[in-house]
Amino acid sequence: MANRKETPLAPKATRVPDTYIIIFFVVLCAALLTYLIPVGTFETHEISYQMGESTKTRTVLIPETFKIVTDEAGNPVKQGIRLFEPFGEVGVLNYVFEGFVSGSKWGSAVGVMAFILVIGGAFGIILRTGAVEAGLYKMLAKTKGAEAAIIPVMFFLFSLGGAVFGMGEEAIPFVMILVPACVALGYDSITALLISYGATQIGFATSWMNPFSVAIAQGVAQIPVLSGAAFRIALWVGFTLLGIVFTWIYARKVKANPESSLAYASDAFFRDDLAKNKEVQAEFGLGHSLVLLTLTAGMGWVIWGVVRHEYYIPEIATQFFVIGLICGVIGVLFKLGGMTWNTIAESFRDGAKDLVGAAMVVGMAKGIILVLGGDSPTAATVMNTVLHSVGNMISGLHSAVSAWIMYVFQSVFNFFVVSGSGQAALTMPLMAPLADIAGVTRQVAVLAFQLGDGLTNLIVPTSGVLMACLGAARLDWATWARFQIKFQGLLFAVSSVVVVGAVLMGFK
Repeated sequence: MANRKETPLAPKATRVPDTYIIIFFVVLCAALLTYLIPVGTFETHEISYQMGESTKTRTVLIPETFKIVTDEAGNPVKQGIRLFEPFGEVGVLNYVFEGFVSGSKWGSAVGVMAFILVIGGAFGIILRTGAVEAGLYKMLAKTKGAEAAIIPVMFFLFSLGGAVFGMGEEAIPFVMILVPACVALGYDSITALLISYGATQIGFATSWMNPFSVAIAQGVAQIPVLSGAAFRIALWVGFTLLGIVFTWIYARKVKANPESSLAYASDAFFRDDLAKNKEVQAEFGLGHSLVLLTLTAGMGWVIWGVVRHEYYIPEIATQFFVIGLICGVIGVLFKLGGMTWNTIAESFRDGAKDLVGAAMVVGMAKGIILVLGGDSPTAATVMNTVLHSVGNMISGLHSAVSAWIMYVFQSVFNFFVVSGSGQAALTMPLMAPLADIAGVTRQVAVLAFQLGDGLTNLIVPTSGVLMACLGAARLDWATWARFQIKFQGLLFAVSSVVVVGAVLMGFK
């Protein structure tokens, strides 16, 4: 009887294509656009803005300098991309390799890919020591009856991290710890994702001081950096409470009926692992304590580096590598789980292997932009023409409608340019002067950018951090999307009301 009930449900899990398939078809659509849309260019200039005691500079496009590239006869040029290009050029079928090797160690794509693999390897070592499982059972024994407090407390802290210092990539290692913790508490991996990565992106989207999002957007828009803080703090509080309530209701439902979770099947890995290692509860000793102490101190080191010294991908990756290495040495010296020196190397390799799929998504997603010609304002690309066309569409509409379209556009554009700072540099030079024409304050234009950029990070499969978090939770994107689409719809509706309301109240 049980098999008969489960059989009809199987097709539903395969209705949403794999992430790689989705990206491949987006690449094909992008390639088609290169045959339909003429390429255009902008001129750029460098702007400066104050952020605290520092003077920041940014190269941005000049909206009024846009021009369609024409041939000798004066006809618009359409640079239809070929199927394959030799000598390191970009063709449709080159998108995977070219995406993998694009960028630098400071960002998309190769830097983020390396970051994900190093984080995965480091936590492969940490988890191999068994200290996390031992600590979990110790915690469960001491917090019996108060485990529900983990949801509001952790959600608040992660949301605060997203708001204060743009926490994003830093959420990946926390997911690796929180997923087994939430499963052990009777919740699921989706709950862990909501209170960690989900919370960081809500904080990121509603921040009043995020240096990688709102500060850059305001600087590019030429309005006082970190202005409008009171409104945004209230916004952050409201969205954080909304997220806590949504997560709390969902978590209670899962705890009451674990099989109702879409992640029930994939969470079997964590349930089995916890059951297999349950005997470590009685063996919690000095070695386990030292590993957890190293992990805690290491997390503090990472946060200190980000907040005080603006550490980014290269530094953070190295910090976690050091943390993993020290934990591995402790594991060998205290013979945790029978670890040897070779075990450190094997665990690093296995941990990285678990996140290879997520890392590859970063490169493939970058390939979409490359097929469209790249994201340089001065290069002749389809992307520049699309940006200019959207700007023209907004002018002439009612101010509230214009602001809402800005929000929708930023949400869609985030699928292609997931980087908050990159999106700000590309879109805000256009949106800021258009806001003036449409009767929308530049502060509202920044708000539309913030919400559109930050909240869609929760679902777009082109987000490397999201895919890495899903990989750590052993949850495929299709399953996550089936769950997240409801919350995403709620966030979109509330954000739409906020943007329109900000126009009507004259938010400056």
